[in-house]
Amino acid sequence: MRGVGRVLLWAVMAMAGVAATAGPIEQTKGSFVDKFRQLEGEDWPTPTDYRNAAGAPGHRYWQQKVDYRISASLNEATRTISGTQTMTYHNNSPDALKYLWLLLDQNAKRDSIAERTETVTPGGQISMTGVRRAMRFKEWDGGFTIAKVTDAAGKPLKFTVVDTLLRIDLPAALASGAATTVKIEFSVPLIETRVIGGRSGYECFTKPDQDGNCLFLAAQWFPRAAVYSDYEGWHNKAFVGDGEFTLEFGDYDVSIAVPSDHVVSATGELANPEILSAAQRARLAQARTAKEPVYIVTPAEALAAEKGKATTSKTWRFTAKNVRDFAWASSRKFVWDAMGVRQNDPAMPLVMAMSFYPKEARPLWDAYSTKSIAHTIDVYGEFAFTYPYPTAQSINGPVGGMEYPMMTFNGPRPVKDKKTGQLTYTERAKYGLIGVVIHEIGHSWFPMIVNSDERQWTWMDEGLNSFLEFEAERRWDPEFPRARGEPRDIVEYMVSRDQVPLMTHSDSLLQFGNNGYAKPATALVILRETILGRELFDFAFKEYSRRWRFKRPTPYDFFRTMEEASGVDLDWFWRGWFYSTDHVDIALDKVVQARLDTRNPEVEKGWARDRKKAEPTPLTVSRNTQVPVKDRDPATRDFYDETNRFTVTAKDRKDYEGAVKKLEPEEAAALAFKDNFYHFSFSNRGGLVMPVILKLDYADGTSETIRIPAEIWRHNHKAVTWQHVTPKVLKSAEVDPLWETADADRSNNSFPARIEPTVMKVRDDFGAGDNRMADSELEVTPDSIKTRPVKKDEKKDEKKDEK
Repeated sequence: MRGVGRVLLWAVMAMAGVAATAGPIEQTKGSFVDKFRQLEGEDWPTPTDYRNAAGAPGHRYWQQKVDYRISASLNEATRTISGTQTMTYHNNSPDALKYLWLLLDQNAKRDSIAERTETVTPGGQISMTGVRRAMRFKEWDGGFTIAKVTDAAGKPLKFTVVDTLLRIDLPAALASGAATTVKIEFSVPLIETRVIGGRSGYECFTKPDQDGNCLFLAAQWFPRAAVYSDYEGWHNKAFVGDGEFTLEFGDYDVSIAVPSDHVVSATGELANPEILSAAQRARLAQARTAKEPVYIVTPAEALAAEKGKATTSKTWRFTAKNVRDFAWASSRKFVWDAMGVRQNDPAMPLVMAMSFYPKEARPLWDAYSTKSIAHTIDVYGEFAFTYPYPTAQSINGPVGGMEYPMMTFNGPRPVKDKKTGQLTYTERAKYGLIGVVIHEIGHSWFPMIVNSDERQWTWMDEGLNSFLEFEAERRWDPEFPRARGEPRDIVEYMVSRDQVPLMTHSDSLLQFGNNGYAKPATALVILRETILGRELFDFAFKEYSRRWRFKRPTPYDFFRTMEEASGVDLDWFWRGWFYSTDHVDIALDKVVQARLDTRNPEVEKGWARDRKKAEPTPLTVSRNTQVPVKDRDPATRDFYDETNRFTVTAKDRKDYEGAVKKLEPEEAAALAFKDNFYHFSFSNRGGLVMPVILKLDYADGTSETIRIPAEIWRHNHKAVTWQHVTPKVLKSAEVDPLWETADADRSNNSFPARIEPTVMKVRDDFGAGDNRMADSELEVTPDSIKTRPVKKDEKKDEKKDEK
C-alpha cells in the first residue's frame, strides 16, 4: 500500500483508537511462525552515535578511565591485606556525575544478598566442606573495612556502603571532561578458599607431612570503580556470586609489602627488579630468548625458603598500562619459570610467559603450564589480535580457574599417595591443567581487552573464550579429552528442562557452565564450520575482536558486526541459539522416487503392470483352494478375461502418436528426460531451524553431501519437502552425517531407518536386603525362631573336632 492509501489507513486506525505503531507484523489467521523475522528494530536497541548500526563504535563513542596508585601490605599472620589507594577518575561521558560508585565484591562474604539468598536441597546431604564453611562463618566475617575516604587535599568525603557497593558523594558534580582524585584507606581479610569458596584467598599446607606455609591469591582486593556506560549509566547491581565483573580501563602503580622471603606475581611488569637476586635477574634475561621454560626461582631455592619464615618485609612494585583490574599472588613456596614468546606481528613486544607454583604442583606444572600459555598466545593471536601486554602468567593455588589482566589462577596438581608416597597425576589432571591455562589466559582477550559486561551477559566472555579454547585444544591434541564446543556433546543440555536462553542474566542461569560456556561455544563452532564457513567466519570474528579491543561491546554489537562483516543474514541463527530454548532435531520422514510420465502407453501401462505384480497376493485369494468359476467354466470367459486395464489399446497408440506430433522440440526433450526426481520430506521436531546437511548414497557405490541452507524453513518451519534430480539410483540418505549440528535424535536421521546398536548391561540379582538380625550378631536354629547370640568360635571348634 502506498501514498494516499497508507495515509487513509493510518487515519482510520487513529479514529478507531488503534495505536499506529511500526511493530512486527503478526499472523493471526493461521499457524505461520516467522523464524526469520529480523531482530533489528524489534529486539535490538536502536543504533546511536556511540554504537552504530554496523556493530562498530560510533563516532562519538566514549568510556571512562580510572587510574590507581596503591600501597598495600600483606599481614601473613592475620591473612589480611591493608592498603591506601589514590584513584583518579576521568569523566569522559557527556554527563555530570554527582557521585561515584565503586565495587566491594568481597562484601559478598559477609551478611550480604549473596549469603542471605543461598539455597540448599531440602533434607539433602551436606559435604564436610559445607559443614566447615558454616562453622567458619560463625567465627569469621569477611568483606571490606573502609577506614577513610578523602579528596586529594585530605578533606573527608561522605560515603555509603550498599551491600557490595560503595557510593562516594562528591562535593560538586564532576563535569564532562573533568577528573577528580579520591583517596581510600581500606583493609580486607583473605578467605580460606577451600573452605569458604571464591575467586581468591589463601591455602595453607598445615597437615603433619606438610611444611606449614601458605599461598596467597589477591583478587577483588581493593575498592574498584564501577562502570558508567552509554547504555546503562552506573552498573551498580550487587555481586551475588555468579555474574562476574564489569570494570573500567586505567593505569596502575601498585606497591605490595610482603614477608621478605616471599615471591610475588602480579599484573603488569616488575618496576623494581633489583628486589631479585643477581642470579635470578640473569635467569630472567636468559628466559627471554629461551626455547624452553627457564627457572627464575629454582625448586631448590623455593624449598630452602620453605624452611624458615622471615620477620622482615620487602616491597614489590608493579606498573601496568591500560588494564581493567589488578591481581597478585605471594608465597615463599613459589617456584617461578618463564619463557619469552614472540608473536607473528614483529611490531608487538616480546611476551614473557611465566608460571608460579609450589612443589606440590611439580612436575605437572613444570611440563605444561608455561607451554600452555605460549600456545594460547599463538592461537588467540591468530583468531583475534596479537597479545598487547608484556607478561602472561599462570599461578597455582586453591582457585580452580580465574582470570585477571596478565594473571590467572589455576588449580590442577599431581596426587601423592598418603601411605606409599607414590607421586602420580591423572589424565584428567594433565588435560585439565592444559585446558584451564588455555581458558584463563584466553580471558586476556575476552573480557580483559574486549571488555564486555560479565555481570549481565556471561556468554560474551565465557562463551567466546570457550570457543577459542576449543580451537586451541584441538590444535594441541586432535583428541583432546575435554572440550566445550563439540556439537554432539551439547545435545543433553539442549533438550533439558534446565535450559534457559543465552541472553538470560548471569545471576538467573540454572546451569551456569552449560549456558555460559558450552552452548555459546558450540553455537560458534557450528557458525564457523557449518553456517558461514571458515573464511567468512574468521574474517568477521577478527573484525569484531579488533573493533572492540579496549572498548566495551554489547551482544548487539557482536551480532551486527558478524552479519555486517560476513555479508550473511544471521537473525534466524541468533534467534534460535541465543534467544530461545529450541533444540535441533531434523527428521527425514520420507523419500519418494519419481520419474517423468512419458505419456507413451507402452511404457506407462507396462510400468503400472509391473508395480501391480510386485504387490503381495491378497490373503483371501492365496488361501482359497477352490478352482475359480472362470477357469472351471470356459463359457464365462470373454474379452475382458483376456485383457486388463494394463492392455495398450489401438486408441491409446493413436492418441499418443497424435500428441507427439503436436509437441514442440523443447517439450519432446522434456518428456524424454530420464533422470530420477527424489522428494525428501523433512520435519523440524526440535523447533530450531538449521541447514539440512544431506548425505546421499547411490547404488553405484558413489555418494554426495548436499548442504541445504536454513532458509528452506522460511515458509514453513515445521515441515518441508525438497527435490533432488539425478540420473543415479538412490540407495540410502542421512541427515547430518558428520554430527555437526547438535541434532538431538539421530534415530530419525536416516532413510531407510537404521537399527540402532546398544549394549544392555546385566544387573546383578538383588540380595536378601537388610538383615538387622545378622547385623546384631544374633541367629536362630532350624527348630525355633527364638534368637540367640552367635557363637563365634563354634565353627573353629567343629574344625578342631574333625582334625
